[in-house]
Amino acid sequence: MFSKLKMKMKDPAFKKKSMIYAAVMAIFWAKMYFIQGGIFTLDIENANEAAILAFNPLSSIFLLFGVGIMLAGRKGMLATYIFGSLLLYVNVLFYREYSDFLTIPMLGQAANLAGMGGSITKILSVTDIFLFVDVLIAAFLLFYLKPERFQSFMPKRKEGLILAVIAIPLFLVNLGWATTERTELLERAFDRNMLVKYIGVLNFHAYDIVLQGQTEAKKTFADSNELSPVLNYINEQKTEPNSKMTGVAEGKNVIALSLESTQTFVVDNTVNGKELTPYFNDLKEEGAYFSNFYHQVKQGRTSDSEFLLDNSLYGLNRGAAFFTHSGNEYQATPEVLGEKGYFSSTMHANDETFWNRNVMYDSLGYDEYYSKKDYNVTEEKSYGWGYLDEYFFSDSLDKMEQMEQPFYNKMITLTNHHPFTLPEDKKFIEEGNTSSETLNRYFQTIRYQDEALKQFVEEFKKSDLYDDTILVIYGDHFGISENHKQAMGEYLDKDINEYEQFQLQRVPLLVLGEGIEPQENDTVGGQVDLRPTLMNLLGVEDENPVQFGQDLFSKDRREMMITRDGNFANEKYVGVNGNCYDRESGEPVEGEACAPGFKQAEEELALSDSVVYGDLLRYLDEIEMIEEKDSSKDKK
Repeated sequence: MFSKLKMKMKDPAFKKKSMIYAAVMAIFWAKMYFIQGGIFTLDIENANEAAILAFNPLSSIFLLFGVGIMLAGRKGMLATYIFGSLLLYVNVLFYREYSDFLTIPMLGQAANLAGMGGSITKILSVTDIFLFVDVLIAAFLLFYLKPERFQSFMPKRKEGLILAVIAIPLFLVNLGWATTERTELLERAFDRNMLVKYIGVLNFHAYDIVLQGQTEAKKTFADSNELSPVLNYINEQKTEPNSKMTGVAEGKNVIALSLESTQTFVVDNTVNGKELTPYFNDLKEEGAYFSNFYHQVKQGRTSDSEFLLDNSLYGLNRGAAFFTHSGNEYQATPEVLGEKGYFSSTMHANDETFWNRNVMYDSLGYDEYYSKKDYNVTEEKSYGWGYLDEYFFSDSLDKMEQMEQPFYNKMITLTNHHPFTLPEDKKFIEEGNTSSETLNRYFQTIRYQDEALKQFVEEFKKSDLYDDTILVIYGDHFGISENHKQAMGEYLDKDINEYEQFQLQRVPLLVLGEGIEPQENDTVGGQVDLRPTLMNLLGVEDENPVQFGQDLFSKDRREMMITRDGNFANEKYVGVNGNCYDRESGEPVEGEACAPGFKQAEEELALSDSVVYGDLLRYLDEIEMIEEKDSSKDKK
């Protein structure tokens, strides 16, 4: 056997074929290395990580081309080269927009692409064509040399199998090497940047397939016993709401106004000497303003912020619950308030199917969904993503004035959305002058949004609704990703390290209404706290025990905010990517000060995930029946 192999290796045709294999694979390796190291922001910290980044494409390349050759010879090799190139490019586009990597659940959200026209064109680049030049070179090497040489490098199926088998030890070496830098690497599925840095983007996708299989199995095999650790944890964390605020808005309407892509750094700030949010700066003096309030979204973006608001559960680390778990049983805010006589509605002048809202809103218990078809959307009133905020606000107020009261209404704005463009007559300030065109335009759309907000609130104050309504205004998620941290540093005149980047995830929260005293509250909180805060203000006894948030007004609340990445902020510290910082100063903190926070974040996210993935709220009635039986036995 070995003698035959030796003879074959001396064959000039075999040598030519091996050289072609090696050349094609080397070209693809160079492409992966360039994309992973030059386009993705993976924060290489030392020479060992740099070496791992160079090594990690190899196992996926051997597997990819091995499978291609086994299936269809040289045609299969070219097909897998094209497939791999397209997969890499889709990740490049996705990363430019979201600073994240594509996951299988996100593939189910392809319907959203129909509404992203302007945004997609902004993340495309003419230079992207150079990311496909190598495909032509590979095709030339495999097919377009002299015809009489075709047989010299016609791949054989067993050679494909050999390549695929070699991929296994290569990956094991890669994984073992990577764990010298980061122990329990595969347990950190929430940190996709870290996974790609250590095992490569194609291996990450293979791992994501494994995770998806595990996810699908969770609901199938879930049972009511899995609710017990969730309820035990929540009971241990439970604190009493602020009794002075209980029921101050009893029986009143609620308007929850979600401001698209609005971060706290714009509040009380200027560009070119002009205020970015002059109206909001004044308005926040009239109500309860929370200055240390963070968004907690991940890939679901605005839909995640809605999920947090209505359920006090965390969104998912992969994909969006609005798509992947729209069929679950929930006991959401609209449903609970509906039992108290509230009419519930949500308003967003986008396509009704965007983020699968037309399905998910039924599951959450909304009575009415006002989407694009319910607004007078014309070309003159639209730009970028669609209906301009000023018209959306005006039309929405008209609709609310006709609603049955009391009502719970959620409004979602649209204009301040990537790529942050406006018609000339809506630009109330000049662009910024940073190195990022995205950030420069963002200043203008923020200023426009503030003007549209002024129009809405002033009209709202004149309406009959004002005295009988509380208005909750909050940012849904960041608008400027970490891809623009150099420009953010230029604007804020500071180095944007990981602590500063974390602090940029704060979004404004303002609660307005009779009985709510003007105040600035610096308690650390997040979107998961919105529901219990709102329910306490309304004086509604919320019978759903599965909520991870706490009343933001409570003096006894735990000051703890957990991000979907497993990072956290509390009264003293900020924990980011395993590192610890003093929350006030931003100075690094040595030792294990943040270890309890990271542990709690991991536990809480896992418990919330178990509720969503297992659809555990369907078992609440069963748990309550058992508790009632136990209670009756105790009485006897």
